[in-house]
Amino acid sequence: MAKYLQKIKARKLRSKGESVGMIAKKIGVTKSTVSLWVRDIILSIEQLEELNKRKIKGGELGRLKGSLMQKNRRLNLIKQRETEGRDRLKNLSDKELFVAGIALYWAEGSKKKREFFICNSDPEMIVFMIGWIEKFFGIKRDRLKVVVGINEIHRSREGVVKNYWSNITGIPLTQFRKTSFKKVKSHKIYANFNEHYGTLGVTVLKGSDIYYKMLGLIEGLSEARHNFISQGSSVGRAQDS
Repeated sequence: MAKYLQKIKARKLRSKGESVGMIAKKIGVTKSTVSLWVRDIILSIEQLEELNKRKIKGGELGRLKGSLMQKNRRLNLIKQRETEGRDRLKNLSDKELFVAGIALYWAEGSKKKREFFICNSDPEMIVFMIGWIEKFFGIKRDRLKVVVGINEIHRSREGVVKNYWSNITGIPLTQFRKTSFKKVKSHKIYANFNEHYGTLGVTVLKGSDIYYKMLGLIEGLSEARHNFISQGSSVGRAQDS
């Protein structure tokens, strides 16, 4: 397009209240050139207010785009790390799985009830531990008793919650103990109210022997940790010398 035609188009767009930046994009010239061509055109108050609104919206849009880019980068990083994690741990030996279960019980299991008891809100973790005691201790699911722990405000959803955990674990409702309702002062209902399922506690009936075995295994893992730290310190001193 010839320069003069660009100038005419720029002035028409400016007279209609278009911004200098948008005009520059539309006709393919620099913002400084457009400013020079339209500097004598006086905009109305209404046009100035509209431009101000667009400017605000543009700033908000820019921030939203920036946030979206950061979110996408974070999601891509999470996906990448998940893939790396699966690849790294996909061929664990029985010994490694055994140690993983001991560590989980050390973190989340009861060490005072004199029975094997573990409680968590993560269904994947609960399913892992049920499979773990079945594999390494030969505990069948009919020896398990479970209890749901959930806030009082979810009392009307008790049946739904228990069915959820029953389906997740494969444990029939007949093996569920009385639900433990937690009293809370707040009655605020959250957006994910109907997606909350509380915690599930798993107990092995007549499992005192397994409980004491777990205490011994935890002690063994703790000792191995001390040895590992000592070996690491020795290596560090050797490298420094």
